[in-house]
Amino acid sequence: MSTLFSKIIDGEIPARFVWQDDDVVAFLTIGPLTDGHTLVVPRQEIDEWVEAPNDLLLKLTSVAQTIGQAQREAFPCERIGLTIVGFEIPHLHIHVWPTNSMADFDFSRAEQNPDPDRMDQNAGKLRAALRDAGHSATVPDA
Repeated sequence: MSTLFSKIIDGEIPARFVWQDDDVVAFLTIGPLTDGHTLVVPRQEIDEWVEAPNDLLLKLTSVAQTIGQAQREAFPCERIGLTIVGFEIPHLHIHVWPTNSMADFDFSRAEQNPDPDRMDQNAGKLRAALRDAGHSATVPDA
């Protein structure tokens, strides 16, 4: 059975993609901790990060780092948060988000109904920062 993320990757469920390549995609989460909160997800269905082949895990963290660098440009912040949790959806994913305090790591504070226009703007800012950093080939138009 396909995971929710596989359905998003296959276009069955809409998402605000900011990165797409042959192995990895990244899109804004629908429950952001802060503006620009992005999920980095392998196309391959893998439940836990400890089950991922080393080369794929390296690629995921490399893309996460690239996303984080672009977030720093697009959303002024003190740090970029990164975590792998995996309880909510059984498909490996890395959370990457701009942060200004440890309170931004509290998933119980995630926004439940973010404004769609603001989410579109956040995706646009992140795509622009990624393009400015030289990643146009992997950044979708929308």
